Amino acid sequence: QVQLVESGGGLVQAGGSLRLSCAASGRTGSSYPMGWFRQAQGKEREFVAAIGRTGSSTRIADSVKGRFAMLRDNAKNTVYLQMNSLIQEDTAVYYCAARDTGLLPTESAPSYTYWGQGTQVTVSS
Repeated sequence: QVQLVESGGGLVQAGGSLRLSCAASGRTGSSYPMGWFRQAQGKEREFVAAIGRTGSSTRIADSVKGRFAMLRDNAKNTVYLQMNSLIQEDTAVYYCAARDTGLLPTESAPSYTYWGQGTQVTVSS
C-alpha cells in the first residue's frame, strides 16, 4: 500500500503562485510515475500534470502549460506542482496520484492506483 498526502493548497489572488506537495509513504510509491489531477465543483476530474519515474520526463495539460510545472524529489519521496500565474479557472480540489507500475508519465486516470485525499486551491479575482 502507498499513502499519499497533499499539502500547500489555499487561497491566492489571481496572478499569484502556489506550490503543492505530495508526500508518499509505504511501498516505494515515489519510485513510480505520479500525477496531479483536479476537479472543480460541478465538473469532471481532469488531468493536470504527470512525471515519470526518474523525473526526466513530464506531461502537462494544455490548459496549464507554461504556467504549471511538476517536479519530484525521490530522496524525499515527494512530488511537487508549481503553479504560477494562477487564474480563477484553476480553482479546484487537486489530487495527487501514483501508479504502481511503469516508467513514463501518463494522462490516464485509470492508470493510477493510489490517490491522495486532495487539497483545495481557490483563486480569487
